[in-house]
Amino acid sequence: MEHSAGREPDWLSMPAAAGRWHELDVKAPQLGAVLAVRIWTPAQRTDRVLVAHDGPDYDLHAGLGRYVAASITAGRIAPCRLVLLPAGDRFEWYSASPAYARSLSGEILPQVADGPVVGVGASLGALAMLHCQRRHPESFAGLFLQSGSFFQPRFDKQESGFARWLRIVRFTGRVLRASRGPGVPVPVTMTCGRGEENLANNRSMAEALRSQDYPVAFAENEGGHDWPAWRDALDPHLTSLLNGLERSRSG
Repeated sequence: MEHSAGREPDWLSMPAAAGRWHELDVKAPQLGAVLAVRIWTPAQRTDRVLVAHDGPDYDLHAGLGRYVAASITAGRIAPCRLVLLPAGDRFEWYSASPAYARSLSGEILPQVADGPVVGVGASLGALAMLHCQRRHPESFAGLFLQSGSFFQPRFDKQESGFARWLRIVRFTGRVLRASRGPGVPVPVTMTCGRGEENLANNRSMAEALRSQDYPVAFAENEGGHDWPAWRDALDPHLTSLLNGLERSRSG
């Protein structure tokens, strides 16, 4: 349900579905790391899984766990598990790193998911989700990408001092120039604030993915590159993505 700019989303005050949180140490040898992952499981049995980059921050600052539990209770989305991945070495892992993509697909996801995975990410976390999907498309059923850091020289010279700038722009360039996506392109929902520096590169990426036969929904929202704006876009945009995937699955 849409809400007026400046007002908190209604799901913050709605009843939450019954469920439980637990922590799982996930081994990622290719990263030389063990990830302390938090997982919320609803009382209802389900094989549907949301996996979020910057997961603890998504939950703390954008209420992602509350959104999921309240939306299940309201009947807005089907029951699903929520997996909160910690960022770890964020600037390295989330900057179009082949090693991170291999680990996410081959090591991390098999330990936390046994069904269709929807990847969720904001900023560099969104970039990393798309990068992994391009390299390992079998790992995802859908993507929810908020304010992705899809850096391009024509739009983002102010970011050129970032240590992994070249790796990001090379990946972004390959996607923009591609004539088609990998395998069967998954549904992608993208959101971006109208006041963001990332708006132009998000528009460009949405057009490129759409031309490669990804089913793309792109929403420009009020707000900037911050957690309140990303929180406020969860409903209706993540809600619509999940419901669309549910209809495809049942149809």
